Amino acid sequence: MKKLGFFSLVLHAHLPYVLSHGTWPHGTDWLNEAAAETYIPLLNVFNRLKDEGLKAKVTIDISPVLAEMLAHQDFKAIFKDYLEQKKDAAEKDVEEFTRLGEGHMAAVARMWADMFGTRRMEFTEIYGSDIIGAFRRLQDDGSIEIATCGATHGYFPLLSEDTSVQAQVKQAVSSYRRHFGRHPRGIWLPECAYRPSYLWKNPVEDEREPYLRKGVEEFLSENNIEYFFVDSHLVKGGKATGVYLDRFEDLKKLWVNFEKQYVALPETSERTPHRVYWVGGGEGTMPVAVFSRDTRTGLQVWSGEWGYPGDENYLEFHKKRFPGGLRYWRVTNSKADLADKKPYNPADAAARIPENAGHFIDVVKENLSEHLEKTGEEGIVVSPYDAELYGHWWFEGPEWLYHVIKHMHLSGEVEPVTAGEYLSLKKPMEVVSLPEGSWGEGGYHWIWLNDMNKWTWRHIYESEREMQELSRRYALRVDDPELADILKQAARELLLLEASDWQFLISTRAAADYGEARVVRHFEDFKRLALIAREKGEGGAISEGDRNFVKYVMERDNIFPDIDPLWFGDVEHRPAGG
Repeated sequence: MKKLGFFSLVLHAHLPYVLSHGTWPHGTDWLNEAAAETYIPLLNVFNRLKDEGLKAKVTIDISPVLAEMLAHQDFKAIFKDYLEQKKDAAEKDVEEFTRLGEGHMAAVARMWADMFGTRRMEFTEIYGSDIIGAFRRLQDDGSIEIATCGATHGYFPLLSEDTSVQAQVKQAVSSYRRHFGRHPRGIWLPECAYRPSYLWKNPVEDEREPYLRKGVEEFLSENNIEYFFVDSHLVKGGKATGVYLDRFEDLKKLWVNFEKQYVALPETSERTPHRVYWVGGGEGTMPVAVFSRDTRTGLQVWSGEWGYPGDENYLEFHKKRFPGGLRYWRVTNSKADLADKKPYNPADAAARIPENAGHFIDVVKENLSEHLEKTGEEGIVVSPYDAELYGHWWFEGPEWLYHVIKHMHLSGEVEPVTAGEYLSLKKPMEVVSLPEGSWGEGGYHWIWLNDMNKWTWRHIYESEREMQELSRRYALRVDDPELADILKQAARELLLLEASDWQFLISTRAAADYGEARVVRHFEDFKRLALIAREKGEGGAISEGDRNFVKYVMERDNIFPDIDPLWFGDVEHRPAGG
């Protein structure tokens, strides 16, 4: 059978730091839901394939802040309680539906009760309450490849100081080595957002003159990261196909206004997402490989309107039954009101999975066949998605993944590979320059910088400059452990403030109040820590209240034990050509 090329499935696993920052409807339950509905189901799929003699060959990046939360002892206790609560809620629904003579709904409630009971067993007995360790073992035996991400998912192109991007990358590498016992080969740029080197103008502060910025690839190269991912329009031009519009109704309304101003870059036939290219590599630095998203396979999963998750038999995400918050209805019609959703039938949903998986594999084959016929070379289809799409947003997603991966292996026409494996097999032959952009609507920064969230960047920019000054003045004061702890906590608060999640929540209206509150909290806490650091650094005494405040914030946001305030002071290497 003729080989057509390669296929690389890429999953981006990330959540903002929510431990000690609320529970429901916004907070720790986001992490609990993702662990129960996505992360453990993915582990189950990968291990199921392994037991059948197949390696998943999936690239999954686990953001450093997510890894910190999943490894945290507080999460392990909270998660077990959460699973018990959901199981109890499902059992109460069983009783109520049975009493009301609704046998079908009672059966679905029993499905939920069994699922949450099984999840608790899997978490505690199969995975030893250690989700990160379970992923690490799969990487160690060659089943998957784990990439990293920006430390707290900071939006690289809009951060105003190169030291901030440097700190996001260096903390990512350090955290990865601590959790996975090796150096990361690849990175998922937060929001697939890239910026080349150029004279950059601060977008919210007009008084500052343009200044030379390093290209994102320079930070990756100097930290020995070999590859990253971008959306296809950054490689070949054309209209960007954003990944979030179908999931957030309020975002659609905002986009109507912005779209009038959107002009797509002209498309070129000289580049293709089915090749991998080099970026950078000037003046003695190593270039970094860039993989680009295949739009056709992407839309088959991302699109809630005509992608697989919109199948009428699949579980409806948005309609929940309270007080338990469980879901009992099917999609029915992607445009149907929630009141018109019909009861979910697990057997009908399961019957649709093989057909959808087979169609996806056919789309991959078509893409590779067209590329092979046109160029005479075996290409690659790279299909990146948010990991949380599988299981959380799309309940049947993990089982669909199992079918896709298994039958891709068995077909023999397409070889599943991780990104790093492909790079080892086929080195890029061409160096390209990439424009600035992301995988958001319009392909640029609009979701993360607009009239609703522009104010957040003023807080971030002020804090970036303050942290830079603190680092330069006090980070080498090894004689004062208390000052060092204060500086480290200030650095943690800055990283948390920089998370792109807050602007995203504000723009999508998914949890705008929560996003706004988190920006204000981390900004205010950073400012107070900075004042305390200056007082201590200049020989002053710290009050009991300030000392208690430092202790409180350190206990609340106790992540990144290996953080280094020196990262925020000066860049290790000047911009290329600077």
